[in-house]
Amino acid sequence: MGMAEDITTLTLGRAEALVLFEMLADYRNQPRVEVRTPADRFALIRLQGALEKTLVEPFMPDYRSLVEEAR
Repeated sequence: MGMAEDITTLTLGRAEALVLFEMLADYRNQPRVEVRTPADRFALIRLQGALEKTLVEPFMPDYRSLVEEAR
């Protein structure tokens, strides 16, 4: 099974999810995601933490090539 076919489930707090949703909704109207408030930054840090708890790839020696393959 390829990487694109795998499913990852993340757990975030409701507040972080709401802030991230709003940031991504804004992204539809502008060419980049903007971190406008400390809450935005915190939500992104929480998202990165949730991904870090879920993924094993960041700790693999060929991590960079795995990222390139995923892109």
